[in-house]
Amino acid sequence: MKIVVIGGTGLIGSKTVERLRRRGHEVLAASPASGVDTVTGEGLADALEGATVVIDLANSPSFEDRAVMDFFRTAGRNLLAAEAAAGVTHHIALSVVGTERLQGSGYFRGKLAQEELIRASAIPYTIVHSTQFFEFIGAIAKSGSIDGTFRISPAAVQPIAADDVADVMTDVALAAPTGGIVEIAGPDRLPLSAAVERYLAAIDDPRPVVADAAAPYFGVTLDDRSLVPGDGARIGTIRLADWLARTGKPAAQRGSRPPAARQPA
Repeated sequence: MKIVVIGGTGLIGSKTVERLRRRGHEVLAASPASGVDTVTGEGLADALEGATVVIDLANSPSFEDRAVMDFFRTAGRNLLAAEAAAGVTHHIALSVVGTERLQGSGYFRGKLAQEELIRASAIPYTIVHSTQFFEFIGAIAKSGSIDGTFRISPAAVQPIAADDVADVMTDVALAAPTGGIVEIAGPDRLPLSAAVERYLAAIDDPRPVVADAAAPYFGVTLDDRSLVPGDGARIGTIRLADWLARTGKPAAQRGSRPPAARQPA
């Protein structure tokens, strides 16, 4: 079976491509670098020729409200039209737990617009809603950095390892379309501020974390329901403590700052 992974060279994409290839499938890792651009439409028809499944993991390169909306609408329309022409029978998209609850954020409005296009299409689909990746905690910390401290919401989160996300994306790609949403999350539920604090301790960053209920998360204020899944979510196997133990940097690299923000997913 031919499977096309849009954004197939990114964090989740590269792991998903590897897993699908190990299972014996023909997998194309598509990205602008490989000549496949969902915004311009360049290379889409050739990439999707003979494909049965498409997994869309692409993300907006900008967080500016209009740019995000333009990206998800344009890329979504182009990709779905190309899939219809190619006879694709399963469209899969990775989105975010809480998207419908976080519409005060331009990013999440863009994600909801993407999901609405998928639902309106005639192509059978599955939308995967994931909680925040462990690998994104450093970017969350950076987003709340103010004058040498991190002001972070104490709202509940249930972050998940990228490896667990890739496992789910692989399973979904090889299953029948659900015509709905599959929620996934990690095994540990804790305050977002505590997750950031534990991450900073693991990399020996001594700057303090202040739990601030008014601290925005990419433009929106959170509560304990904003970013956590409902009943029936698929739960990953990798615990935050185990991931942090592997992530802690060698002494020569400690004290480095968290990575720049990239995506709230």
